[in-house]
Amino acid sequence: MKNDSNSFKVPFISKFAYGMGDVGCNFSWMFVGNFLMIFYTDVFGISMSAVASLMLLSRFWDAINDPIIGSLSDKTHTRWGRYRPWLLMGAPLTALVLVLTFWAHPDWNETSKILYMALTYCILVLGYTCVNIPYGTLCGAMTQNMDERAQLNTSRSVSAMVAIGIINIITIPLIELLGKGDMKQGYLWIAILYGAIFTACHLFCFAKTQETVTVPTRQKIPLRIQLKAVVRNRPYLLALLGQVLFGFVLYGRNADMLYYFTYVEGSASLFSLYSLAIIVPSIIGAGCFPLVFKWTSNKGWSASVFALGTGATMMALYFFSPNTSPVPFYLFAALSQFFFSGFNTAIYAIIPDCVEYGEWRTGIRNDGFQYAFISLGNKMGMALGTSCLALVLGAAGYASNAAQNEEVVSIMRHSFSTIPGMIWVVTGAALLFYPLNKKIYNRIIKVIAHKAMKKLHHSFK
Repeated sequence: MKNDSNSFKVPFISKFAYGMGDVGCNFSWMFVGNFLMIFYTDVFGISMSAVASLMLLSRFWDAINDPIIGSLSDKTHTRWGRYRPWLLMGAPLTALVLVLTFWAHPDWNETSKILYMALTYCILVLGYTCVNIPYGTLCGAMTQNMDERAQLNTSRSVSAMVAIGIINIITIPLIELLGKGDMKQGYLWIAILYGAIFTACHLFCFAKTQETVTVPTRQKIPLRIQLKAVVRNRPYLLALLGQVLFGFVLYGRNADMLYYFTYVEGSASLFSLYSLAIIVPSIIGAGCFPLVFKWTSNKGWSASVFALGTGATMMALYFFSPNTSPVPFYLFAALSQFFFSGFNTAIYAIIPDCVEYGEWRTGIRNDGFQYAFISLGNKMGMALGTSCLALVLGAAGYASNAAQNEEVVSIMRHSFSTIPGMIWVVTGAALLFYPLNKKIYNRIIKVIAHKAMKKLHHSFK
C-alpha cells in the first residue's frame, strides 16, 4: 500500500466505480426502504402492527451485527485490502436474500407469514451490513486527502441520486408490466432484476478501486477501549446524531410516500411523476456540495445549510397538492430534493475525517468499527421512523387496498411534509456545532504523519 495517501490523487475510474457502489446499494436498500412496507401490508397481507414490531425489533439484531462486521472488516487482511473483499463475497449472497424477501405468500396463515418475514428480513439486513459497512469505510481507505474524499463522496451521492430517481420512476410501472397485473409476481421479478444490478455494481466497485491508506497494525483493542475512544470523538458523535436523525426522517418519509400518493392524492402513478420531477435537482444538489464546502470550509456546516433548506421547503409542501396546485407542489418538491441530495453528500463526507480525528485524539484507528456505528445509527433512525409510521397508521385504522378515514389521511399528509420538515431543521441546528474545519483537519493529518515517521525511525534503531 502507498503511504503518502494524503497527496494521493484518486483516478477518475476509481471515483466512478466508488459511485457505482452506491448505485448498487440503492437498488437494494432504497428499494427496501421505499417499497417493502407497502409490499408487506398490501401484497403479502401482513398486518401493520406486525410490520411495526419487526422494524423495531430488528434493530436489536443490528446492534449486534453492525459492530461485529465493522470490527471483522478492520481485521481483514488480503491481497485486495481490508474492505474490498467483502464486496466481492457479500454482494451475490445478499442479492439472493433480496429476492427471497420479496417472494410473497399471501395464502399462508398469519404466523407463517410473520415468521417468513422476520427470517428473510433479518438475514437481508445482515447481508446488506456485510456489504455496506466495508463499502462505506472504503472511502477513508482510498485516500486521506480531504478534497479527494469530498470528490469521492460527491461521486457517491450523485450516483445514488440518479439510482434513487430511476428506482422511484420505473418500479411501479415495471411491477405492473412484469407482473402482468399480478403484484406478487411483479415484485418478485423486480427483486431479481435489482438484485442483479446490486451485484454487478459492487463487483465493478471491487475491481476498479484501490486501498492506499496504510492502517497501523497493533495488538487487539478491547471493545471497551474502542467505545471509550468513540465517546472522546466529538465530531464523530455529531455525525452519529446526524445519521440517526437522517435515518428517521428519510426512511420514515420514504415509507409514507407511496401510501401518500395512493391514498391521499388518489393514484400510485403520481409517485413516478414526482420522482421524475426531482431527479435533476437531486443530481445538481449533490454536485453543489463541493462549492458549499469551499465556502464554509466545514463539512458539518455544509450539511447544516442543506438540512435547513430541506426542512423549510419540505414543510411548504403541506400547503400544495399535485392535483390542485401542481406548479408550486413540484417546485418545492424539486427544491427539497436539491437540498436533501446536498445533505446526503455532506453527511457521508464527514465520516472518514472523523476517523483521523479519532486517531489523533486517542491513538486508535478503527475505520470499520466507527462506520459500523454510523450504519447502526442510520438503521436505528430507519427503524424508529418506519415503525412509528406503521404504529400510528395502524392505530388510526389503516385498511389495505381501501379508502382511508380522515385521521389516516391526515397522518399520511403530515408524514410527507411537516413532520420530516421539522426534524430536518433540528438536524441542521445540531450540525452547526461540528468543529472540524479544513485547517484543523490538515493540521491533524500532519501530526499523525509525524508520529508515524517517529515510530518508523525508532523501529530501525
